Amino acid sequence: MPIQLNHTIVHARDHLASARFLTDLFDLPSPVELGPFAIVPFGETSLDYLSTQDDFTPQHYAFLVTEAEFDAIFGRIRARGLPYWSDPGRRNAGSINPWDGGRGVYFDDPDGHLLEIITRAYGTGGSTATQPHPLLGD
Repeated sequence: MPIQLNHTIVHARDHLASARFLTDLFDLPSPVELGPFAIVPFGETSLDYLSTQDDFTPQHYAFLVTEAEFDAIFGRIRARGLPYWSDPGRRNAGSINPWDGGRGVYFDDPDGHLLEIITRAYGTGGSTATQPHPLLGD
């Protein structure tokens, strides 16, 4: 069996509220509560939310979605009035990106984790490591 990522722990101020934010926005089943965790499965892996009052560094989580899923999730982002950006630096507010021939958008969860939905995996649309990313300017 090849090595697979099974889960990752996501720190939150309120683990259940943060997990529900994600499941509601993505139209997924309610999180599974297991001990101190609120688990949100994604295929063969999951995000396992854990409450903490300690300081933590916000992380970035990107989700590959279909065009129809993008439309639905992005519609819910806009309906909720959530701020969104076309870039991870949060410089281009209120826009999505066309990087690598797909669509992508970044937005924050309640704990400041930067979430991203993309319709095409980066590097699959003809871009190369020697080409600058049009959104990052590098």
